[in-house]
Amino acid sequence: MDLYEAIERRRTIRVFKKGASEEQLRRIMVAGTKAPSAVNRQPWEFILVQDQKIIDRLAEIKFQQNKQDPPQRVKGDPAAAEKLAQAQKDSFRNASIIALCHLVDWERSVWMCLENMSLAAVAEGLGSGIVMYWGEGQREAGKALGLPENYEVTAVFKIGVPGEEGFPRDKNPSAPRRPDFSWLHVNRF
Repeated sequence: MDLYEAIERRRTIRVFKKGASEEQLRRIMVAGTKAPSAVNRQPWEFILVQDQKIIDRLAEIKFQQNKQDPPQRVKGDPAAAEKLAQAQKDSFRNASIIALCHLVDWERSVWMCLENMSLAAVAEGLGSGIVMYWGEGQREAGKALGLPENYEVTAVFKIGVPGEEGFPRDKNPSAPRRPDFSWLHVNRF
């Protein structure tokens, strides 16, 4: 599969049939580490989470975070917000879980690592989804993962055999994709 095909085929997956193999996980993590980073600092650390109690805790933290601060499209609709938060919690089921962590103040480089991992997952025939935490949720996730004081959780990467196809690019309920080049400016905004 060429790179452009992987980019086009990548979707966020929220339902998994089963996790990735250990060999696939290792290849995907190594692909992540090939990403550029500021001053080649490589500020990422990976935690392969296999303990179901920790996975359940990470899912619960995200559930509570989504209930307290739901996406704009469901604000004001408590039933829809609850349903969306539960779906996010359920998305941890059957997936392999990798927590990516960063040295404090070095988060940006880790997002490039995650992009490499997302594309490598496609090349492996797998699906993936990225879960972000912020504020108190980020601190709680860090505690659940036993992070030292100088590290923070960047995101949790869920990966495995897809149990769904993901939203077509033009049908995402959060927002449709912007038309190509609608974002391009020349010389000035």
